[in-house]
Amino acid sequence: MSSTSSGRPADERNEDHRDDPGTGREGLSRTDRDRDRDRDRAQDRDRDHEGRARNARPRDGLGRPLPYGAEGVPRQPEGVVRTPDETVAEAQALLDAGRPFHAHEVFEDAWKSGPGSERILWRGLAQLAVGLTHAARGNATGGARLLRRGAGAVREWVAETGVRRPHGMDTAGLVAWARDLAELMESRGAARPVDAAEHAPRLRGEAAAPGSA
Repeated sequence: MSSTSSGRPADERNEDHRDDPGTGREGLSRTDRDRDRDRDRAQDRDRDHEGRARNARPRDGLGRPLPYGAEGVPRQPEGVVRTPDETVAEAQALLDAGRPFHAHEVFEDAWKSGPGSERILWRGLAQLAVGLTHAARGNATGGARLLRRGAGAVREWVAETGVRRPHGMDTAGLVAWARDLAELMESRGAARPVDAAEHAPRLRGEAAAPGSA
């Protein structure tokens, strides 16, 4: 689920070398100083309203970065605490709209804010959404790998808890959907990315048939 570097500020990184004209910022060429200045500005810009590091670069509907200044698709707000029903409903709406990258962000919020007993479940669902994202981008290998990894996490959670329909979700159907889509991706390769909306899973019902597009 896509990130920016939020390392120590450049002035702090160079603190130990301020008196050395060959290594500190004062000893840099004009080009290097300009590059540092641009990087610092980018670090200041790439933070959300609460000051958390986040890449402010615009992205398309599948989460791919676009050039600064381009019109992108708004990201999901980060760190939102939702009820499980709200999470499932919002993620399903995003999946139906062909935006699995954004659905993965919703699942990631649930994974990070929900009870520890459900984190494997939500993490697996986030991986399924990222797998579909890669499949729609044409990354057959990465997509198949993440689909199987997510399905494995969901299966693991069901086996450990004995809960087969958490919050009304059809875990068996999701695992079968992920398996079928992974096999489809491997058979058709990167030359034919899938349509994310057409192949979106039904979280609480029958999964879409992956072989139709």
